[in-house]
Order: sequence, then C-alpha cells, then structure tokens
Amino acid sequence: MSVSPDRDLQAPSAEAGASKSPRHVALIMDGNGRWAAARGLPRTEGHRQGLVALRKVIRHAAKIGVDVITIYSFSSENWSRPETEVSFLMGLLRRFVQRDLSELHEANIRIRVIGGRQDLEPGILKLLQEAEDLTRDNSGLDLVVAFNYGSRAEITRAARKLAEQVAAGVIRPEDITDSALAAALDTGGLPDPDLIIRTSGEMRLSNFLLWQAAYSEFYFCDLLWPDFDEAAFDAALDCFCARERRYGGLSAKTY
Repeated sequence: MSVSPDRDLQAPSAEAGASKSPRHVALIMDGNGRWAAARGLPRTEGHRQGLVALRKVIRHAAKIGVDVITIYSFSSENWSRPETEVSFLMGLLRRFVQRDLSELHEANIRIRVIGGRQDLEPGILKLLQEAEDLTRDNSGLDLVVAFNYGSRAEITRAARKLAEQVAAGVIRPEDITDSALAAALDTGGLPDPDLIIRTSGEMRLSNFLLWQAAYSEFYFCDLLWPDFDEAAFDAALDCFCARERRYGGLSAKTY
C-alpha cells in the first residue's frame, strides 16, 4: 500500500520483541568510485554499474512489499566534484528517467523528488517534474529521489516556511510543533525511515535525513554499492527484523 500525502505523522508506538519488516528503507549508495578504481576502470563506470544495482534493488523492494524507498542520488555537496563527473552523473540521470520511467510507471511505482530546485538547470528540472507528474496517481512503492539534497538546507527551508506563516498571521508561534515542522519538510506526508542502509563501510549520515532519522535503525555493510544486490538487501532487512525498537521506552524484558 502506498503512503497517502495526508497520512498521520504521529510517531510509531514501541512494541516489544523483534521489529516488523521495515515500511520505509533509505539508501546511501556509497562506493561507486572505489568499485571502479579496484578494477582499474574510470569512476564513471562505477556510477554506471551503481545504476544497475539500483534497478535491481527497486524491483526487489517493490516485489517484497516495502512501501517507501528513499535514495540519496545526488547531494547538494556533490556539485563540488570534478565537472566531468558531475556532467556524467547528470547524463546518467537523464538516461535513467528516459529509459526507466515507463517501466517504473507500469510497475505502479510513484516517484517523488526531494531537495532544492531553485537553481537547477531547466532541462534537469523538467525531467524531474515529468517523472513526478506521470507517476503521481500510482499506488505502489513510493520511490523518493533525494536530488540536490542536503538535510540541513531542508530543515532551514522548513523553518523559513513556518516563520513566513507566523509573520503573515497564518499560524501562531505556539503552533510550531514537531509535527508542524515535519510536515513542512521535503518529506512531509511520508513516514520516517525505519531502516537506513549505507554501503562501502562508511558509518555516517552525510547530511541525509537528519530530522527523519531520529529513531531509524542503521545498517552499515562493507559491500561497495555496485555489488549490493537482492540478497544483500534481504540480509539488511533480516538484521532489522531481529532488532527491538523502543523509541526511548523500555523493553518488555526490562524490570
């Protein structure tokens, strides 16, 4: 079942015992460059193979019933990479939309893009909007694409939006609650990620979903992203399901 845009944003309740399968999985797809370097290939080939891995994971997640997948496709800091690499990544994005959009649409997958849009090149912005528009009414897996995304900037945008509403007399300062801020984020209407997976052995969030990750479970693996496949995804989910989530409360086994 897909997530309704106006769903209840209340935090989930703690339950004793092992966790249920995650409803929302977020992916930090790290290691494309290192994968290519280890094989004596250009970094661009690592990104190309990373896209192949992403296709597999999206199809698999939809098949096994995950509701939401959020991918960290391009951060707001990635613009500082070499111009040739950025240009290749933009071309890869174009090819992904042009080649995969119809297949994703046929699979009933809904695409949502989060991140700053103000300074994007018009052609890229048009592609992103077309992907959202075409799949808007789909009711299967929500594929959330974090593009030109940085969590601090996202939180700043949300705070500014609420401040403007206060200045305009639309809301009062006391109306600014956790739920109000969450709703003003780029991810407003989506559940927080239950599980965040990062590949390549790195153990940090890198400015990704900082607010939303307050009670997420983390799974770090040494696999480089192009080597991450359906079995690796299932292993992450198995690890998640063996954990106990308490959301600041106590375990039922605690006396």
